[in-house]
Amino acid sequence: MPIIDIFRINKIKDELNRTTQERDALKAALTKLGGMDAAAIQLAIADLEHRRSAAAQELRDSEVAAARRRAELGQSLTDLEKQITAKQTNLVILDEAIQLQSFALYKPHYDLGSSESYKKKLEQIQDRQAAMVKAGTAASASQTWSINGDAKTGARMVNDFVKLILRAFNNECEAAIDSVKFSNIETIENRIRKAHELMNKLGVQMHISISNEYFLLKLQELRLVFEYRQKKQEEKEEQRRIREQLREEAKAMREIEEAKEKLAKEERHFIKAVEQLNKQLAVASSDVERAELERERAAAINQLQHIEKDKLDILNREQNTRAGYVYIISNVGAFGENVFKIGVTRRLDPQERVDELGDASVPFEFDVHALIFSEDAPALENALHKAFESRRINMVNRRREFFHVPLTEIKDVVRRNFKKPVEFVEIPDAEQYRESLRMRVPSNGISPT
Repeated sequence: MPIIDIFRINKIKDELNRTTQERDALKAALTKLGGMDAAAIQLAIADLEHRRSAAAQELRDSEVAAARRRAELGQSLTDLEKQITAKQTNLVILDEAIQLQSFALYKPHYDLGSSESYKKKLEQIQDRQAAMVKAGTAASASQTWSINGDAKTGARMVNDFVKLILRAFNNECEAAIDSVKFSNIETIENRIRKAHELMNKLGVQMHISISNEYFLLKLQELRLVFEYRQKKQEEKEEQRRIREQLREEAKAMREIEEAKEKLAKEERHFIKAVEQLNKQLAVASSDVERAELERERAAAINQLQHIEKDKLDILNREQNTRAGYVYIISNVGAFGENVFKIGVTRRLDPQERVDELGDASVPFEFDVHALIFSEDAPALENALHKAFESRRINMVNRRREFFHVPLTEIKDVVRRNFKKPVEFVEIPDAEQYRESLRMRVPSNGISPT
């Protein structure tokens, strides 16, 4: 109810109360005086009764008017709420920072093999758009419009409006397509649809409309641009994976070369030792001295045999590019329980690879649950990845080889695909993580909240 109506009603009520009080006072005075002119008193009472009746009527009229006004305002409020709801339905929210929508899984419309294929397809779509604009089929318009009876002037004006509407539509589509990403693809599609509807509404008086074929080409362009960017990202990830694999291979080869050099150096040392011992044996003067030299010579020959075995192992590792270690590691402080990284390395010392993974990018070092040497390490790794495909942490980037799975299931898959015994560490040390937890607990033993 408006404030002014409230004040008016209160004023009327006050006046009505005063009139009632005056009437009652007069009646009391009449009773008390008795001898007063009865006619005059009756006239006074009648006047007060009239004023009271008028005030009461005015009060009722005001209340009726106020009720009517309340009803009108209520209806206006209802109409406004309906308009707001309608506007919100048509509103395209462009600010992803505040939109609260669930992102549907995008289903590719083209699924081409490479970014170059997408680029060529995109150029074809854009060429078709340009051809339609040039041929005048991108938009249709009335050809009977005239200005002051001049049909040519009317035709020029219609053509100018067609160019204006097409330019506005193209600019809106260009801005929308340029901002597309995985989280707003549906929003951008709706934005282009709304732009098409709006341009056609603006041109309805002159019978100007953007053709449905041209509009569909814009939607195709949007989807191609989106899928092209996705494919480019996939290719970047694949190139990064290949570069990382090449670096890993290069490190493995350096380790092999260093090991070969070390073995060659040790081999030369023991060969010289055996030659020297042979010379000493040739001139030995006593059985005791000869026996001691024979023991040293046998030990040196034994070392040479071990070196020869190691050389064969290194040669096998060098020639067999699939030999290596499958590592199963965890980082409970960074990723929680039952999250494991399952990867492969050709390093001679697989722990070096594990240490690299636990660099400054994670708060704690990784713990090793198993290091499995296999002549075909990639096959074993692939069997584990395939078994736990649905338990991947990152379902998009397959280079992130983290899986949410109990260790018992990993052990079962290893046993089914690798026949040699494997030693597993059940409970990780997680030394720095557990020490960090202990340091957070105050001296009274109560864990902080």
